[in-house]
Amino acid sequence: MARDRRIEAAKRIVAEVATRLDADLSVELWNGEVVPLGTKARDDIRVRISSPDVIRRLLLSPALMTVFALHASGDIDIIGGTPLEAAQRWDHMRALGVVRGLSKVWLARNLLPFLFGRRDSGGFAASDAFDTRGIAAKPEAGRNDMELIQFHYDVSNAFYGLFLDPEMVYSSAYFQDDDTTLEEAQLHKLDMICRKLRLKPGQHLLDIGCGWGGLICHAVTNYGVTAHGVTLSKAQFDFVTEKLARLGIADKVTLELKDYREIDAEEAYDAIAQIEMFEHLGLDNHDRHFEHMRRLLKTRGLYLHQASVRRATRDLSQFRKQTSYMKFINTCIFPGGELDHIGLTVTNLERLGFEVHDVENWREHFAKTCRLWSERLAANREAAVAEVGAAKTRLWLAYFAMTALGFHRGPILVYQTLASKRRSGLSGLPWTRKDLYR
Repeated sequence: MARDRRIEAAKRIVAEVATRLDADLSVELWNGEVVPLGTKARDDIRVRISSPDVIRRLLLSPALMTVFALHASGDIDIIGGTPLEAAQRWDHMRALGVVRGLSKVWLARNLLPFLFGRRDSGGFAASDAFDTRGIAAKPEAGRNDMELIQFHYDVSNAFYGLFLDPEMVYSSAYFQDDDTTLEEAQLHKLDMICRKLRLKPGQHLLDIGCGWGGLICHAVTNYGVTAHGVTLSKAQFDFVTEKLARLGIADKVTLELKDYREIDAEEAYDAIAQIEMFEHLGLDNHDRHFEHMRRLLKTRGLYLHQASVRRATRDLSQFRKQTSYMKFINTCIFPGGELDHIGLTVTNLERLGFEVHDVENWREHFAKTCRLWSERLAANREAAVAEVGAAKTRLWLAYFAMTALGFHRGPILVYQTLASKRRSGLSGLPWTRKDLYR
């Protein structure tokens, strides 16, 4: 009887939520019954709840991290689609007020069967996908950036190859139109970076957080520069080393597995590219970063800063308050990471010795990039599970869903910001941008 009461209570809860959410997907209960989450909801995509203890767990710890833990263990799963496809079928802003709008007395009456009913054996296995290995999140002392980076990037080169383009570019692509493929868009992005930096034969380029080497290989091959790439990921370092040898350009590139802040070469570089590694640094390290960039650049040298940012809060004193979404990403995906806002980026550049020449918003480009990554990973899900396990595969799909929707809706954005090492007189840049958008 306890089990029957929990089924009936669960159906009442889902039905009540449906009246408020009116989503186009359904819930599949542990006994196989399917309950719609909206008046016209289809059942082709379903949120599957594996046992009554899922509801118990949510009741005892009603937090977004609980949902992701249950999803990682498979106790909450998406059937018939991806997390992104499911999330696109409900109104995010409407969903935020669903629980607040429910009567506490009504909730208590319907949740009692889950609190006092027989406890079912459930999954809830501790997932290594949630293990940040005790990495310190301190702004300076005690922070091990190599561990932070390797936690994310040393998952497996083969895993990343399941959803990235052949050049293994893991940052926002740049689409020319709706028909541009991911492969084409990533090449457009690499070329746009080189054009914005006005690279010329014989110049020396520094790529900080060079990833799998897409930019340095493109710049050396197509613009005749020499390059210096640095990364903290051993998996990436090994990949790039092999790639440079295969392309026959190892003599044009210096590659190092080290912290870029250990580079001691004052005014050594004509251009510096920092493509979406800034998010890993933590807000308290930004001054040190920009000061180091200025020290490494030659006079009139150009710095291309591409980074994801959060939308600024009306009260900037509240900007660093961590949201539930940020907690998930910082715990499971990017431990130690923080996003600034574009106003802070520009202010810090100007404050610390740079002249800002151009700021370009690529938000919609990154929304499409993340959507394509999600689709590719979902299409290769079986191979991903074999490579990194079911839990990490589910978490990465959830992560791509969050970021794709975040960029689509606008609370997170990405900008390319071009700056030069400030000096008196002319910057040496062209009068117009017509050379960039050809």
